[in-house]
Parts: sequence; structure tokens; C-alpha cells
Amino acid sequence: MPQPVATGNPDGDNACSINQGLGMVFRGLGLALMLFAASAAAQADAATEFKTLLDEHWEWTLASAPIMASTMGDRRRNQEWGDMSLGAIEQRRQDTKAFLRRVYAIDRAVLNEADQLNHELFRRHLEDQVDEYRFNAHWLPFSQRGGVQNMDNLANRVRISTLQDYDDWLARLRKIDDVIDQTIALAEQGRKSGLMPPRIVMERIPDQIAAQVVEFPVDSPFFRPFEKIPESFSAANRERLRAEAIEVIEGTVIPAYRKLDRYFNNKYLPATRESIGLSDLPNGAAWYEFRARSYTTTPLTPDEIHRIGLDEVKRIRDEMMLVIAEVGFEGTFQEFLEHLRTDPQFYFDNPADLYKEYLATSKRIDPELVKLFGKLPRMPYGVQPIPDSIAPDTTTAYYSRPAADGSRAGIYWVNLYRPEVRPKYEIEVLSVHEAMPGHHLQLALQQELGEMPEFRRFTGFTAFVEGWGLYSERLGYDLGLYKDPYSRFGQLTYDMWRAVRLVVDTGIHYKGWTRQQAIDFFKDNAAKTEHDIVNEVDRYIVWPGQALAYKIGQLKILQLRSRAELELGERFDIRAFHDELLGAGALPLDLLERRMDKWIATQ
Repeated sequence: MPQPVATGNPDGDNACSINQGLGMVFRGLGLALMLFAASAAAQADAATEFKTLLDEHWEWTLASAPIMASTMGDRRRNQEWGDMSLGAIEQRRQDTKAFLRRVYAIDRAVLNEADQLNHELFRRHLEDQVDEYRFNAHWLPFSQRGGVQNMDNLANRVRISTLQDYDDWLARLRKIDDVIDQTIALAEQGRKSGLMPPRIVMERIPDQIAAQVVEFPVDSPFFRPFEKIPESFSAANRERLRAEAIEVIEGTVIPAYRKLDRYFNNKYLPATRESIGLSDLPNGAAWYEFRARSYTTTPLTPDEIHRIGLDEVKRIRDEMMLVIAEVGFEGTFQEFLEHLRTDPQFYFDNPADLYKEYLATSKRIDPELVKLFGKLPRMPYGVQPIPDSIAPDTTTAYYSRPAADGSRAGIYWVNLYRPEVRPKYEIEVLSVHEAMPGHHLQLALQQELGEMPEFRRFTGFTAFVEGWGLYSERLGYDLGLYKDPYSRFGQLTYDMWRAVRLVVDTGIHYKGWTRQQAIDFFKDNAAKTEHDIVNEVDRYIVWPGQALAYKIGQLKILQLRSRAELELGERFDIRAFHDELLGAGALPLDLLERRMDKWIATQ
């Protein structure tokens, strides 16, 4: 018969303690498991909610911007231009605020690490959009660099090869009068509210509109796709498409542009302002401060950026003087710049030879890229001339990304207008910026990061994108370029160009500089031709703040590379550094620094 356990028995007390302890442990484990399950459920719910939000917003983005969707290869809205009416823009503003409220409602802390970054980037993206709506930039719908006056250029950026593509293009042409009516309504809202652009840049636009007001439909830029209808189409279809194109261009397109021509020249242009700075507009100083923060992704003020620019101008000028001494030029700095601008040896005398040199340079660069990158994009790129309709009023070159569906390669667009103002010594540095290893490498790789949400694959932060492009220019030395001292001076000229931008852009829009003052500062410090300089300054006038991103982004990337080289010493691997830098797509500079510091610590 069991004996009762006497009170005070040590062995009995230990047994009770053990039993009680085990009970507490099991209860603790149960509680922990319950908390873990609740946490996992909360994380799963938040992750699902966040993914749903991202998917809905991306679909809303494509629906709101059919042109962007078409250039990406999404053809569902190939018959639309997009609604730019005042009511539609206000609705998009309200929609954006609603999306942002939904972002705020998701607990970022319970998301996994990848989604925490996505959440922060998406929130910043929406916050920027909401902040900018208050300045009513859409009331300034005209730019000499492109817009409603040359919508025909969309044909260069979308696929028009199938019968459906041609029918979609015709459907778009039938709606051009709606786009022009909406553009005029936006411009009128700006005119009545005192939000007007500078006259000096708007004076470039009448000739661009006039190019659309042709006497015969077959001379319209919109007819060009119908001049090269595939022979595989039946004769009946080819005849039908051309007949419908002539009908819609004659009946809709040309009359719409005549209306725009009358409005712009008779009512809008006379009301434009003499001043050029954004700060001259209502709330303009605050607007420019916002754009400086947004484009650089930093808290830098316009005054601080101006000072950085002046310091960079001085540093690069000193390097330029060393090259001038190397080539044995005995005149002043200004005389050397004039020598570069006027000596025929530095220029081609016809567009064909200039174009061949761009092609040859690009091909020379591509095989060397494996020295600097472990991962290269699958998508190729091509080199194409900038369309004649915009070449006189735009920059030396630009890049357009590949279609998301792989139907169109990336394009490095080069300006062949007036080859006598396109220096040979710029070709290498321009090509590494716009194509490889600059914009094409970075943007094509970003599109191929399939594990990232679409808003990160197909949008970005200018400070990173253009900062990378400018940083890439220095990589030309590693790729075997700039062997000629004049080509090295070209690289320094492009670096100086972006330093000058910091000074000139802030000068124009924040410090009351005149256009001539900006042109003179540019000419005094960079070897670019006067034609290019004037186009550049006019670009800054119509696009405030964007020019700040290049040099600020480049300086951050150079700082991160120097830090990695210093801390890692012989363990520094340039290919691994570049792969990590590009591996998350375009990031704000503070988050890029956080990512690269973490990478350095793991090496």
C-alpha cells in the first residue's frame, strides 16, 4: 500500500517543484507557440494584403497611362492615349491618396525583410506623388522637348507590325482631337491661375506644331507607319489601312493640330512669362525645394547643392588643366575651349559618318564589360538616330528602355542634327553613359529582376539611375577607352557638365539667375558647343530639379566604392561590388548606402 508523502520531505518537495516547473515550461511553450502562430498569421495576412495592394496599384498605373503600357509591350490599351482631363487628374490624385492610406494601414514591422523594403519604397513613391499634386504641374502641359505637338514619335517606341497593331494605331489617331482638347483645357487652367512657362522656351514650340499642319495627309508624320506596311499583309488590307489613315489624318489629325496651332500662337504664347525660374511662380520656391529633395532623394537644400556644384567645378577644372598641359596647348583655358569648339578636326562633316562612329564605339565597349560585371542583361540594345522632328530642340542623346515583354530592345538614341556641333571626343563618354555600362545595363538588369514587384522593376529614382549613368562614365577607363588625351578631356567635360548643372539649375530656379548668366557660366567651364549649351540650359528651365540628380547620385556611388575599397583592401572585388549595387534596382541614396554598408560588413 503506498505510503503517504510526509510534509517537509525534501525528495517530495523536489518532485513537486519539477512537476510545477515542467508545467510552467509547457504552458510557456504553448503560449509561445500560440504567439508564434498569431505572429505568423499576422505576417501572412499583412503580406497578402500588401501584395494585393501592389497588384491593384500596378494595374491602376497601366490603366492610367496607356502610352507607358504600350511602350512596355502591354497592348490591352493600344487604342488609348490616356485621359488628361481636369476631372481625371483630380480622380488620380484622390486615388493616390487612397492607396497611400492603405499603405499606412499595413504594419510594416510584421512583413519579411524583402517586403519591408518594398513597403518603404512604395510609401516614398506615393508620398512624393501626393506632395507634388499640390503644385499643379499638370497645368504646365507644354515642353519644347516633346509632348502633344509630336505624339507621332510614339510610333518609334511601340510595336506596329501586325494588322491589329495598325488598327490600334488608327484608333489612336481618331482620338487625337480629344487629347488636344484636354491639353488646351489644362493650359487654360494654368493661364487663368497665373501658372505659365517661360516664353523663351515656349517660342520653340510653334515650329513643332507647324510640322503637323501639312497640306497632304501622306506628308503627315503620323502617316509614316503606313509607308512600310509589311508585304505579308494582303493587298486588300494594305489598301484599306492606307485609305483609312489618309481619311483620319485629313479629317481628324490635321484639323486638331490646326486648332492647337491657333490656340498656342494666338492665346497661350502671348501670355507666357518673361522670367525663367520656378521660384518666380506662386509657391515656386517651395516647389523647387521639393523637387530638389525628390530628385536627389536627399534632404539637401538648393543652397547646399549650389555649393557642392561650385566645389566640383573647381576640382574638375584643375584636372582639365593637366590635360591641356599634356597636349601642349599654350593659350588660356577659354582659348582651349574655343579651339575645341571650332577646329574641324574634332567634328564629322556629315550625319552618316557620325552615326557610324556611334555604332563602332558601342561595339567596341560591349566585349570589355565582363571585366567589371558578373551579371549582364539578357536584353540587347540598338543605336538609332533621334527623329528629325525633335532633333533640333533636344539633347545630344538619350536612352529608352526595352519593352517588358521582350518585343523591343533598348534604344540608344543619338542626335545627328548638325554634325558640325557634335564633337568626336564626346562619343566614347556619351556611349558609356547612355548604353553600356550605363543606362541600358542598369535598366535592363532591373527589368529582369523578376522577384521584385513591378513598380520597382519599371520605375525608379532619378538620383540612382542618372547617378549610375554618370558613375559609368568613369568606368570607361577600365574598359580601355579615353586613350586619346582629347577623349579624356571629353570625359572631364561630361563630368564638368553635370557639376555645372548643380550650379546652373539652382541658379535659375532659386537664385534669380538669367538665362544668359546660365549660358555664360556653362560656356566658361565646359567644352560643349554653344548649340548644345543653349539646348541644355533650356532643358533645365523647363524641367526644374531633374538635372540635380546626376552629380549627387554619382558622388554617393563614388563614396560607397571608396569606402568598400578602403575597408576590404585586397578582398575588394569590383565585379561583386557592381553586382550588389545593381542587384536591388534603383534605390534612394540613403537606402543604397544602407545596402552597400551591409554588403561590406559581410565581406
